[in-house]
Amino acid sequence: MDPAEAAKKEAIATYQDYWQEMEKLYADRHNAGAALKKYAASAALENATADAKRAHDDGRVYNGDVRVTDPAVTKYSPTGKIPHVIISSCLDISQWQPVDADTEKPVTLPSNRLTKYLILSTVEKWPEGWRVIRDEPQDKPC
Repeated sequence: MDPAEAAKKEAIATYQDYWQEMEKLYADRHNAGAALKKYAASAALENATADAKRAHDDGRVYNGDVRVTDPAVTKYSPTGKIPHVIISSCLDISQWQPVDADTEKPVTLPSNRLTKYLILSTVEKWPEGWRVIRDEPQDKPC
């Protein structure tokens, strides 16, 4: 396989694993996000752990699935200080629901909330492997 194609596949696989770990982080009030460090760094890791902590401190956990559909590398930069890619995908959080951690009753959400939206993510090649470093929701349905 072409090295560029192999790198893109590795980055997309890391991105998908990142969202699986995000599900676990938000679902467990006592999860400190240790496993997420295998897939995320920088702002992505900091924002995810802080947001999950806020939810947990407010007595919420998230149950269900996050679906990443149509992930595609829209930019590949193999040279420079840190090789990186930009991944565009549709993030479907319609089956990922916040619930009260004690009662497991669903938390009421705004009816106009986007549950399927375009997201751009930057994934860098670190010495330890690919890491999601930034997520940028585009506020556009998909």
